Amino acid sequence: MAKLSSEELIEAFKELTLIELSEFVKKFEEVFEVTAAAPVAVAAAGGAAAAAEEVEEKDSFDVILEAAGEKKIQVIKEVRALTSLGLGEAKAVVDGAPGPVLEGVNKETAEKAKAQLEEAGATVTLK
Repeated sequence: MAKLSSEELIEAFKELTLIELSEFVKKFEEVFEVTAAAPVAVAAAGGAAAAAEEVEEKDSFDVILEAAGEKKIQVIKEVRALTSLGLGEAKAVVDGAPGPVLEGVNKETAEKAKAQLEEAGATVTLK
């Protein structure tokens, strides 16, 4: 099988209906054991309506630590509690703020993590 260029792939995607494209994305995710990010799905679908659908159906969130605040040690403890990171890795996440603490979690988990981190004194956003 000949390797297709990016332009050839884009042209092939343009010919697909949104349903066919959605089925392709699901199959792609299964084969490569990944989850397509919303911006990738929107870019591939290429429409404002598709963008609106993606926003409404968002079920995967990233918990972003913006700043550790005054109680850095408490925030490190919370990062360790929320992840399987060791002390050194958790400290690196906190020291490296802004940065992700959790990625691709459901809304309930993301909101719970945000509340725990904020209670420890951190500034957190969900994306």
